Amino acid sequence: MPVSPDPQCPLCAGPGGELVWSDDRLRVILAAEPAFPGFTRVVWQAHVAEMTDLAPADRDHLMHTVYAVEAVQRRVLGPDKINLAALGNMVPHVHWHVIPRWRDDAAFPDAVWAPARRAAPDRVVDVAGYVQALREALAAG
Repeated sequence: MPVSPDPQCPLCAGPGGELVWSDDRLRVILAAEPAFPGFTRVVWQAHVAEMTDLAPADRDHLMHTVYAVEAVQRRVLGPDKINLAALGNMVPHVHWHVIPRWRDDAAFPDAVWAPARRAAPDRVVDVAGYVQALREALAAG
C-alpha cells in the first residue's frame, strides 16, 4: 500500500542532501556536514516512521544498502570507526546515518551531534572518489 508523503517532513519535501544513488525504494545522499566528510544518509523513499513499518524484504534491502555504504567508506576513506545511527526523533522518516569517524574529528569519541571537543581538523578526504566508488558499488548491487 503506497504511503502518502508528509508535507511537514523534510525528507519527503526534498532529497535531504546531494543525491548519490537511488532506486524505487530508497536513496543515498551525501550530507552537508563539512566537519564530518563522507557523512552519508540512506533514506527510505516512502514516509514511514519505523523499520517495522517496512516489509521484511524492504528492511533487508535497506540494510544491505547501509552495509554497502559502510564498506565503501572503510575502503575509500579509511576512517578509524564507522557510526551507524537511525534515530528519527527530529525527522520521523526512516533513514540511516552512515558516518565515517576519525579519532581527531571535532566530536570523537562522542556522537557527531554532541558539542565539539576540538576544532575540526583540515582533513583531506577524496569525497569525489568516495561518491564515485559508492555509485559503482550500489549500481553493481
